[in-house]
Amino acid sequence: MYQQAYLNGLEIMEMIGSWDTDLMPSEGDQVGLIIGLVSGSIVLLRIFVSAAIFVCKYRKPKRTSSHSKLTELTTHGSAVPNFHLGLKIPLAEIHFATNNFDGKLLIGKGGFGNVYRGTLRDGTKVAAKQGKPGSGQGFSEFQTEITVLSQIRHRHLVSLIGYCAEQSEMILVYEFMEKGSLRDHLYNSDFPTLPWKQRLEICIGAAQGLDYLHRGAAGGIIHRDIKSTNVLLDENYVAKVADFGLSKSGPLDRSQTHVSTAVKGTFGYLDPEYFKTQKLTKKSDVYSFGVVLLEVLCARPAIDPSLPRDWANLAEWGITCIQNGAIEQIVDPFLVGQINPNSLRKYGEVAEKCLQEEDEERPSMGDVLWDLEYAFQLQQTAVKREMYDYSVTGGSSILTLSNEEAPII
Repeated sequence: MYQQAYLNGLEIMEMIGSWDTDLMPSEGDQVGLIIGLVSGSIVLLRIFVSAAIFVCKYRKPKRTSSHSKLTELTTHGSAVPNFHLGLKIPLAEIHFATNNFDGKLLIGKGGFGNVYRGTLRDGTKVAAKQGKPGSGQGFSEFQTEITVLSQIRHRHLVSLIGYCAEQSEMILVYEFMEKGSLRDHLYNSDFPTLPWKQRLEICIGAAQGLDYLHRGAAGGIIHRDIKSTNVLLDENYVAKVADFGLSKSGPLDRSQTHVSTAVKGTFGYLDPEYFKTQKLTKKSDVYSFGVVLLEVLCARPAIDPSLPRDWANLAEWGITCIQNGAIEQIVDPFLVGQINPNSLRKYGEVAEKCLQEEDEERPSMGDVLWDLEYAFQLQQTAVKREMYDYSVTGGSSILTLSNEEAPII
């Protein structure tokens, strides 16, 4: 921006009118004064014309789309000049990796754009997320994703390999997650169904990733879009939290408890208090994670409009069943015979705590992690005891349900 300053007409007239009368010229000098004022007026006129031209030339442009903004910025260089330059990947390399975004390599679609499987020239397997013009998530989300993932590293957070901001493109390149999303293994897909122990391990891994985010320096990071499709699995089924485009920094001042911001997220996972007050806290992530815990247990979507009204919202339905002591009736039929009652009971308590209406009543992610690890230990202990009991008595302490006790959905 130019730093030149211009005086408006009122300011100039005030300056002329503020002259001290003792400094006014004598009668003999008035002719010279008039000539000087005329000359000065011409100069002032030139200044006004120059100012008008300046305003017209540098006035604030009309609002443009994310891709228009990207085009404008890339004309003069990188669209993200302050980000880690070592993460920049040439567009030609991405075209090579994805075979020019071959439809056969398409592995997912989202609000930001399509996701393609690819392989870089050095053999690294990647997932390339290509922003689309007019997408709901645009340039600001693109920047946020790069900012967050270029600063953090954790075993349970998806790694950003690089980004591309050339020729109006907004492309994010991640490590490739071989086993897809957690949701892919729960319902409505051809992926193999996961046993209870593995589901617990995935929940624990995701909780570790979120706890790391929340406990970071300078107030930590609030993810703001926790859901089963944003928990990805690598070739060993290790869970990694993904998609940080909506993330926000936590309160920088310790005296503050929240960040005031417009409501963003996914319907069915949104913290009701955040939705009502627009006050975002780390406990908003905890609520969303509670919905994921119920998805894992029940193997059904957060919102299912095909079900009766009382059952359509998973959080409301699940909490009602847990509080009525009927948690066994909402368990995924595939898990029948796999869950120890004590492990199930503890798991249900964790989900119920996460889904409290008021954020002050919800636990921190650190507490959620501890409780999930305890539920896992209860399951492991039960399995070992069941193996011993079976060898001696042929009995079993693992939860079993009759067909009549299967979930009513």
